[in-house]
Order: sequence, then structure tokens, then C-alpha cells
Amino acid sequence: MLWDRVPNRHARTSLRQALRELASAMGPLADELILTDRDTVALNAGLCWIDAIAVLARETTSVGSSRSDLAALCSGELLEELDGTSASFDEWLLGERTRFAEHLSELLEADLSQLVNGKADAKRRAANARRLISFDPTHEGASRELMRALADMGERAQALREYARCRNALRKILDVEPSPQTRALCQAIRSFAGPEERNHAAPPVSILPSDLEPQTAQRKRSRIRVGVLPLMSMGLKNADNLAFSLSQEIAAGLARFRWFDVIAPVSLMRQPSSADVSEDLLKRKDFDYVVDGAMSRSGRSFQISVRLLDLAQFARPVWSDRFELAAGELYKLQERVTARIVARIDPIILFIEGQPKRRQHYGATGLLLLAMPLMYSMERRKYEEAGVLIDRALQMDPDDAMVSAWAAHWHVYYVGQGWAEDSAQAFVIAQKHALNAIRLDPENAEALGIYAHMCSFLDKDFDSALHYFDRALRVNPNLAFVWGLSALTHCYIGEPDTALERLERHRDLNPIEPYPSLFDNPYAIAYVIKGEYEQAAIFGRRVTRARPQFVNGYKPLIAALGHLGRTEEAEPYVEKLLSIEPGFTVQRFGQVYPFKHDKDRERYMLGLRRAGVPED
Repeated sequence: MLWDRVPNRHARTSLRQALRELASAMGPLADELILTDRDTVALNAGLCWIDAIAVLARETTSVGSSRSDLAALCSGELLEELDGTSASFDEWLLGERTRFAEHLSELLEADLSQLVNGKADAKRRAANARRLISFDPTHEGASRELMRALADMGERAQALREYARCRNALRKILDVEPSPQTRALCQAIRSFAGPEERNHAAPPVSILPSDLEPQTAQRKRSRIRVGVLPLMSMGLKNADNLAFSLSQEIAAGLARFRWFDVIAPVSLMRQPSSADVSEDLLKRKDFDYVVDGAMSRSGRSFQISVRLLDLAQFARPVWSDRFELAAGELYKLQERVTARIVARIDPIILFIEGQPKRRQHYGATGLLLLAMPLMYSMERRKYEEAGVLIDRALQMDPDDAMVSAWAAHWHVYYVGQGWAEDSAQAFVIAQKHALNAIRLDPENAEALGIYAHMCSFLDKDFDSALHYFDRALRVNPNLAFVWGLSALTHCYIGEPDTALERLERHRDLNPIEPYPSLFDNPYAIAYVIKGEYEQAAIFGRRVTRARPQFVNGYKPLIAALGHLGRTEEAEPYVEKLLSIEPGFTVQRFGQVYPFKHDKDRERYMLGLRRAGVPED
């Protein structure tokens, strides 16, 4: 990632130089602090005190220190000043910072909740709330607790000023108004404040009766709702139509994904007198997510900024990106901007909705979304738990095409992992679910792609597979999942270059993949078939480290190491493979693996044989 712009040999030279500089800087401590083996270089964190690790620990190690005290050490960005190192590293860094921020926010919230429930004194509550606000200025929950604590201390004017600060932060950062609960609290504090306190605090707050209704009732619907706001045109003359047209294209692209209901921009027009969309309107629409953004022009190029807001509790940005397009390249707007926006929003929503804490969606789709991360773990216990959730979803809604499609997908990988007691019966069930999904929704690109993969992997019917992949990508050319899945078929039919092109399209559409290792595996297979074994080994190691129970992740790695003559390195991978799939042999692989050409099968088998896999 650090040197992704140069060839591997140059990157290795840079790595060696960087390690020499680190070792020199650490002096006599280098041997203790830098741990190395054949594949990894790591810092010995056990000998260090690291602020980010300490603040996330269950118990603080400093006597008398609380997590909120330690959080003051983490006021900047995680791994500050490392931005701009490379595109790959920036993507990884964004993901790490997001995970750290969410984890720290949850821990600080838990600490504050514990103080509130334990009826701690107002000064401690105020101090902890301020720490959380310094970490996240738009955190309304912390702002409300600070307002209550200040009011308990008799500092009502300060409490009202905190409301004003919170409102300004929400407007500036998230482009939204405070929630009804926050406005109601402000109004209650104001009603008890004296004239002088009111004069030195926030302006009056308007609260409608509907705002005071309880907000905690569970929603009965099971479909996720995504609103697409009209993009604002910033300083563009006669460009309102272009910005609105782009908004419509984004909504149309998102509507091709079958996971959620999309509300088009025409239903969410901004008021002529304001750039803001009323929060009350968003609440009436009952959205889970909102897409908004702006379009501006600088010289001969257009800048488009887009973000996704999660509205589960309050408006929280969960993704944003910025795109630039030359004025003379507006004809590439769909390919360079719209396609990337919609392709990146889909997996982010699926990842968030797949977390256990999002259990407000109990419908068939909600159960399926909870099952997906369990499937991607490739751990048998979790995978089988995912199967139970999918069965429940099928019983709840047998006419849901997406549930049927993923039920088929579940059976295919269950067989591929060697867990099915009756593989033939599992194939029959998988095919039934896949065909049912297409019958229920012939325009469901995901269902078409899953069925295409079944034609290829199970039936070795490559012509049908290519036909259904083509149909799927005609229906939704922005579905990264199908681009990645189709690469496997092109590996099977001996077209590794086409497979790599499709994998690059998958990566372009979805550069930050929540479950990357499963789509790294086709890279390893393609490079084995192409004869580039060093590259195959690089991807293979990555897959096996991230998903150690994924049986098919070991096979291209072992074959590549066999061709490279690295039998000693291959030995532990062979042992692990045989422990997961005890009956695996070279002959068995050659019989069942779906190769179209004998030369590709023989190349793969030769690599396995040289690496020490049993012959029969």
C-alpha cells in the first residue's frame, strides 16, 4: 500500500530502506521493538504504551484515569500526518480511522451513560460530556447530558449557550437542525431561566406538538428507505438542471439495487428560500439514510461532493467522496461519477445494516442482512447461524427474490467448504432457490449473477454462465459484486486477463470492500492460470490470513508456491488445508474443479503436486 505506484522490486527496496531508518532511529531497542519473520514486520506493542490502544481498553491502566481523560490524548486524527502517502494506503487509513472513531464514540457514550444511570454528580457528568463533544461536536446525546448537568449546577445560561453551540455545529457540519428531543430540553431549561439568563443565551426555540411525540417506537416496516436529495449547485450559472439531473441519475442507479426503497429527488425539493431540507420532512418520510451533496465549478473542471447520512439516531455521515470532471468530459459523468457513487453506497449500507446493533429491521431483508457478515466470515459456526437466519427469512417471505438468491449462494459455498453431508442434494436445493429468485424478479441483477456462478461452478455450463452474467450487468452495470463473481468464470474458461480486468472494475466501483479477502481469491486463481506465481502467492497469503477457514483460499496459494519451488513455505498451508478438507487430493481436485481447458487443470494440479498435496 505504501509504494503502490512503483513496481514490486522498487517497493521492496523502499521497504528495506524504511526499515533501516526505523532501526537506526530506535538504536539498541530496535531488536526488541521490531518483530520480523518471513511474511510480516510488526511493532512489539507489548513493550509500548500506545494512546489509541489504551483509550479503547476495557480498563484504563493509569491510576485515577478514566477513559474520558485518556481520550483527551486522542484529540487529533488516528495516525496523523500519514495522509497522501498513496491511494491504497489512504483507503486503508480511512477505514481504520472510521472504525476507531466509531469504537471510541461508543465507549465514551457507555461511560457517560454509566455516570448518568449511576446518578453521578453534575460536575463529573459535565466533564465526561464535554470530552465526548470535543471528540464529536455534533453528538446530540452528549450535548443534552451537558445541558442537563449545567442546569443541575444552576448554570442555565451556559446550558442554553451549549444548545446554541450544538445547533451551529449541526448546521455547519451535517446541514441539519437539532432533534426534537434537544429542542424540547432547551425549551424546558429556558422556561425556568430568569430574564437575564435568557438574554445572554440562545434565541427562542420553536417546537411543534408533533416534535414531542415519543421517538423510540419500533418501526413496523422491514424495507430500508434511502432518500436522494437534489444536489446543490454552488456558484454555477444555469447549472441547476445539471445538478438536479445528476441527483436523478444517482437515484435511478441506486434503485437498481434491490436491498432498499429509493425516494427520488423530485419528492425532496429544497425550499427556494433555503439551501436546507427541513428535518421534519425527512422524519415524515421516515428515512434510514439520505444522500446529498453539491456541485461546483473551478476553472475548466466540475467538482462533485457527495455524502451518505445515517439517520438511525441523528444525522451521522458514514461515507463521503469527492469527484472531479473536466468540463469537456461531461459525457463521462455516468461512468466516472454516477457509477462510482451508487456502487460505493450499496456495500456501506449493507455493512452497517449487517451489524447486530441494527436489529430494528426484523423483516426478511433485515434477517438476510444480518446473515451476510456471518457468511463472509467463512467460520462454520457463524456460517450455519447465517443459514438459520436465511431459512427464517424464507419462511417469513417466500416471495422475496433476494432472499431466495442468497439462499442459493449459501448452499453453493456450504458445499464448496466441504460441510454439506449430501453435496448432490445441496446442489439441487441451491438450483431451486436460484431459479425461483429469477422467476420472482427477472430484473434482479444480484440473483442473475448468483445463478450465473452456479451454472459455472456447479454445472460447468460456461456458456449459460456468461449469458446470465451479461444479463446481470446489463440490468445493473454498477454492481461490483457481479463483476467480481464473473471474474471466476473467466478464470475457469482460461481467460485470466479478462478476469483481472473484471476484478479491477470491481475494485474501481468499490475500492473499500468490507469483506475484501473473498474477492482477492479470484486474483490468486487468475495469476496461477496466467503463470505469474509470485503475484498469485501475494494474494493467496492475504486471503488465508484474513479468512483462515476459507478452504478454497489455500488452493491457489499452494499451487503457486509449488510452481515456485517453495515446498517448505507451502507445508503449513497444505497441513491447514487437509485439516479443513481431510479428503482433498490432487486427483480429486482435477475431477471436480470446473476448468474448461485441460492445460489449465494440469498446470494447477502440477503446482499442488509439487507443493506436497497427496496424489490420491
